[in-house]
Amino acid sequence: MMGIKKLDAYIIRKFLVTFFMAILFLAVIIVIFDISEKIDDFVQHEVSLKEIVFDYYINFVPFFINRYVPMFVFLTVIIFSSKMTQDSEVVAMLSSGISYHRLMVPYMASAIFIAVLSAWLGMWVIPHANATRVAFEMKYNRYMKMQVKQGHDMHYKLEDDHFVYLESFSAYNNTAYNFTLEDLSGGTLNSKITAESARYDTLTGVWHLRNWFIRDYDEGMGDRVRSGRQLDTVISLTRDDFFINRFTIQELNQRELEQLIQTQIKRGDASVNQAQIEKHNRFALPFSVLILTVIGVALSTKKKRGGMGGNIAAGTALGFSYILFMQFSEMFVVTDTLPAHIAIWLPNYLYAVIAAILYIKAPK
Repeated sequence: MMGIKKLDAYIIRKFLVTFFMAILFLAVIIVIFDISEKIDDFVQHEVSLKEIVFDYYINFVPFFINRYVPMFVFLTVIIFSSKMTQDSEVVAMLSSGISYHRLMVPYMASAIFIAVLSAWLGMWVIPHANATRVAFEMKYNRYMKMQVKQGHDMHYKLEDDHFVYLESFSAYNNTAYNFTLEDLSGGTLNSKITAESARYDTLTGVWHLRNWFIRDYDEGMGDRVRSGRQLDTVISLTRDDFFINRFTIQELNQRELEQLIQTQIKRGDASVNQAQIEKHNRFALPFSVLILTVIGVALSTKKKRGGMGGNIAAGTALGFSYILFMQFSEMFVVTDTLPAHIAIWLPNYLYAVIAAILYIKAPK
């Protein structure tokens, strides 16, 4: 029993030390490549070193690493397990009477620890850091600014069966063009407000309608039309609602994200797909750590003539195929081909089958 406990501690230590050393090394590489890409923007905007380090990179690196933690775990398992196999350590363990299933226990314990840590960071810690990072990029990154310039053909359902339609909305002057507000409470059209434009006042939360018409309907389907130059109204819709995208969604913790999804579903907001992708990624990515750990162990605990190189090459190819499939599966949600709870988990379903096949064959 003591020997098994020492073996568990030995594997767990190798797993976690290799993983965090790899993370440290990759963090340096990420920063170097990112600086080389963004150095011109930093110089052009005369960004201070303090802002670059504490507002951007100290928040960007954890976000990037956590997004691809399954890949990092997979490569970690491949590297240190292949080394143990080449040194005949795995053969010695199995020859001493330890079963292959028992050998997996410390691997899975380490993977569960990393998966839980990744999920907790992704739901509660990294969103707070993303708020600072996104604010920095919105200030200095031209590509990010382009993401929130304007919206087109937007439909929203508000409370009490009120519906809003905007042909377009400009972030430059906070103005909606060809604004329509319909009251369908009680299942019938009661009134309809149309306006040439509607400007949102960020201080008061009031919409200032310009060149407006109101058509009121009675039970006999008669109508009465009113019009005017200026009209102020308050509705449960703000400027920020038009520009909720994948960047702003990344700033929300799990509770805020769930609330946003519920609100967007009630409003019939098409951008709910982005929120649902983020929600399911926060669960699916940590879970994939367990699947890729099993695959990594199964691939790297067989001694091969080619040494570690073959295991690392096969593992890298399989890991990158998973990342590619994960990115591709998001397109199924964006295009409304599949619901998020199926599309985002599709890579895990497929690779779980691959993991099961490899795991069954590995002891043989």
